Amino acid sequence: MTALLQIWTILRKDILVERRSKDLVVSMAVFALVVIVVFNFAFDPGTTQLQNAAPGILWVALIFAGNIGLSRAFAREQENGMMQGLLLCPVERSNIYLAKVLGNMIFMGITQIIVLPVMIVFYDLSVGVAYLPLLLILFLGTLGFATTGTLFSTIAAQTRTREVMLPILLLPVSTPVILCTTKSTALLFKGAAFSQVFSWIKILIAFDMIFFVLSWLLYEYVVED
Repeated sequence: MTALLQIWTILRKDILVERRSKDLVVSMAVFALVVIVVFNFAFDPGTTQLQNAAPGILWVALIFAGNIGLSRAFAREQENGMMQGLLLCPVERSNIYLAKVLGNMIFMGITQIIVLPVMIVFYDLSVGVAYLPLLLILFLGTLGFATTGTLFSTIAAQTRTREVMLPILLLPVSTPVILCTTKSTALLFKGAAFSQVFSWIKILIAFDMIFFVLSWLLYEYVVED
């Protein structure tokens, strides 16, 4: 069984489970939409304050929705004994990690597809030709959050207080992701030059690379404990 086949088999299992239940994507999307709607009522429609706050609101909604999705996904794995079954299979632990990261990115990406158009309409945002850099920021931010989130969700799922433990472990480490994505998105919405945006994107790329390698190397020891 090759590494790619192992990753695809685990990823396909997660996608099929979610396709039948739809509880992860629905809960993530509903939470993010509620956050966007609530903050929309906190500001006067069409004001500069609302548009300036939009990037922060967008990433707060996506990050906390992703936190909910990660917590529920690994709780489901533990309750149904699926994780123990995976660990008993002749599968490399690193391949389990890669499959879980890809799955989490897919579910978060679906949530973003639902949330982003609503955000643009509600907050009267003008993306214009900046949609390609925005997609890059969304991808890198999702990768960074899924990379660390998959590792810490596995740790938190083994505790009784996993709902509380996950954000305590994850959010401090994910602070660079939140900062870089928020700043770069705000610059895009303001029409800043791409060179200014890219300075934040470079930090985000460095974070993703470092924590992806570290999490990939550490995952074997995390699941064994």
